[in-house]
Amino acid sequence: MIPEVNRFTHIFPNPREASAEGLVAWGGDLKPDRVISAYLQGIFPWYNENDPILWWSPDPRLVLYPKDIKISKSLKRSMKKFEVKVDTNFEAVMRKCRDVRVLNDEGTWILEDVIQSYIEIHKRGVAKSFEVYYEGELVGGLYGVDLGKIFCGESMFQIKSDASKTALVYLAQYCLENGYVLIDCQVPSDHLKRMGAVEMSRDEFLDILEEYT
Repeated sequence: MIPEVNRFTHIFPNPREASAEGLVAWGGDLKPDRVISAYLQGIFPWYNENDPILWWSPDPRLVLYPKDIKISKSLKRSMKKFEVKVDTNFEAVMRKCRDVRVLNDEGTWILEDVIQSYIEIHKRGVAKSFEVYYEGELVGGLYGVDLGKIFCGESMFQIKSDASKTALVYLAQYCLENGYVLIDCQVPSDHLKRMGAVEMSRDEFLDILEEYT
């Protein structure tokens, strides 16, 4: 039986004891303090509209060590046409991530309540966005939660080829320059594996998280 989150504390069940698919708990709310506390425990919210809030810690976990980012020759050439900015358009990046998924009939967990919560987390300096522009238009980007030495990537989008890859490369470079240990990519993805991401056990990820946060 999946436990319900205690509404009066920010304590979650032990993610090391989560279900095989990674479901830790359900319920609670998306107040910034609770969401930040979840990330610090290796847990994140992910649910569909009209469902209760579901809290996850997947096993295995997909991570990217910043030094291991793979940049093909074609991507290196393509990146030259973009301008990349950081933390200048956080809400727009979130909404684009949502809108592109909806347009592609992929469904989305980036609901309005989620957007408002992460905007507040961004205002606290605990969430960041990397924005990719082409001729002044926002054509790609990503956002995530910044835990100081670990960056928890949430979602990315592109409406021009290689824009999301460009955002990821700039994130990795930012992490390298600022002493980050790893980028949490959450769930396995062939696209991210081609960029250098690797799988690790949930326990190993949680050990690293405890050491660096």
